[in-house]
This record gives sequence, C-alpha cells and structure tokens, in this order.
Amino acid sequence: MTQVRPPAQSKPLDRAFALEAVRVTEAAAIAAYHQIGRGNEHDADHAAVEAMRLAFNALPIDGTVVIGEGERDEAPMLFIGEKVGQGGLAVDIALDPLEGTTLTAKAMANALAVMAMAEPGTMLNAPDTYMDKIAIGPGYRDGLIDLDAEPADNINAIAKAKGCRAEEITALVMDRPRHEALIAKIRASGAKVKLITDGDVAGVIETTDPTTNVDIYMGQGGAPEGVLAAAALRCVGGQMQGRLVFRNDDERARAAKWGVKDLNRKYGLHELVSGDVVFSATGVTDGSMLRGVHRVGEFITTESVVMRSATGTVRWIRTRHRRGA
Repeated sequence: MTQVRPPAQSKPLDRAFALEAVRVTEAAAIAAYHQIGRGNEHDADHAAVEAMRLAFNALPIDGTVVIGEGERDEAPMLFIGEKVGQGGLAVDIALDPLEGTTLTAKAMANALAVMAMAEPGTMLNAPDTYMDKIAIGPGYRDGLIDLDAEPADNINAIAKAKGCRAEEITALVMDRPRHEALIAKIRASGAKVKLITDGDVAGVIETTDPTTNVDIYMGQGGAPEGVLAAAALRCVGGQMQGRLVFRNDDERARAAKWGVKDLNRKYGLHELVSGDVVFSATGVTDGSMLRGVHRVGEFITTESVVMRSATGTVRWIRTRHRRGA
C-alpha cells in the first residue's frame, strides 16, 4: 500500500526542531564512529548517510534535500531533490552526513556530521562545484571584508577593526596546492596562516569562536559546504561571501539545471541563506569545535552544537546513549 503523506505546512521553524536536528546529526556521527581509523572512506560515508536518512524519516517534516550527496544517479540516498520525513512542516535541508570522510578513515581530527533545516526556498541550491569563500565572525561592521579585495586589504581591515597589528591576525586556509599563492599573500601581509587538511564547514565556524584565535577564513572549497557554513553564520552572526567556480562545461550545465543564471555572481551571507534556519553539527572525531564520539563502558557519548537563527540561540549538547538503543 502506498503511504500517503499529510500535506506540507509552511511556517517558521519551531524551537523544538533544534532538538530534532541534533538527533539527526547524532545518528550519523555514531554510525560513522564505527569506521574511524579503518581506512575506508566509502564505508564511513555510507554508514553516516544511511543513519542520517533513517533519522530524517522519523521526523514530522515534509523535507526536501537541496544540498545533498549529489544528484540521484550519483547518490542512491540523500540525493538532491529527495523527500524525507513523515509529513508535516515543510523544510529545505542541507546536509553533509560526514564532513571529513578522509579524516574519519584516518582517525584524524575535526570530522563532523552536519545538517541545516530552513524555510522552503531560502537556501541557495548550490551545485556540486567549488566556491571561492571568505568569512569572518560576528562583531564587525557590515562590508568589512570583500571577496574581490586583495588578501592584505582584508587582513588590514580586520586588524584595524580589532585595534591590533596585521601580525596578530590569523587566517584559516585549506592546505591545497591551489592555495599556494593565497597563502603566500597572507603571510606577506604579516598575518599568520592556520592550515587544515579537510572540513571547511568547521573552518568557517572557527571564525565565530574567540578561543580558536581564527579571525578570517579564505579560500576555495565545496559550494555545498559553503551553504552549510553560511547556515551556521546566519545563526550566530558574521559575514561571508562566495562565488561559484566552474572547471568545465558539465559543471556550468549542472548549475543551470539548479537555476543558477549568473555564473559570476558574488553571493552574500543572506543570499546563501535568507530565512529562518536551524543548524546542527555533531563531532565524529575530536576536534577544535567538538569532541568526537566515544565509548564509555556500556554507553556512547556525543557532543553537538545546535543553532537557531530566529533567536540567535546556540546550545552545546553532550549526550550519553546506551549502546544498542
């Protein structure tokens, strides 16, 4: 018998969805935990995807995946356009069941399970391409940074706003050959560079936490991850700009399929995510933002952060799960 879903309801996200979001990322993180250090990226990602999908389908939502694991032919589950949930509140969903498949496979720091739920039509349907990004945390005047400015100009602008020298500014950049020139320019400005191997959603979020001493994120990473990072910044404040990067005609055609008309457009934070959004991340491996999943006797422990843009609320949640429950 075909299951008939109740009609979707369109209204602002209820605060209860913050806790529902945490259950989704917790499920993905726990599933990925069993693959930590086993050297198999595919199995780690598959486990997280399966668990996250099951968790979504237990929620009273009419969810549409707008940022997912890829298009339907490439991703059998949690593909772009997939419908999830039992029916109810209409939401768009951006997700990365395992941000840091390599980090997980190699038991390295900062792997996360990440998702965001937002009002329908308020998140950029970013194609699976690269994106040039720049981001800073809250507390600065609007327009302080510019994606098209020289790195030194952005560094000096932040230093002036903080009342310090450029030498006291730290920029976070993905450690990739494509960033060699960018890294050289940042260092030439006098600023310090913190390099990460993977996980640029966590990298952008680091700019919002004073304890990390990261002042600005710069560089090129995945466009879907850019939207997820923007969802987090939308909740806690900050600034971000991004521009899609296309390497070939196939990627340009993919962008057109998802409604991207201006291929050179510079997107601001509120163009990447414009409505009420709930963001959740759960640590898989220990990292600078969250502790990973751990087994303690008969329990498994998780640490998560959940944010809501409507109130600016940020909750840090440590949970003890009975194994097998």
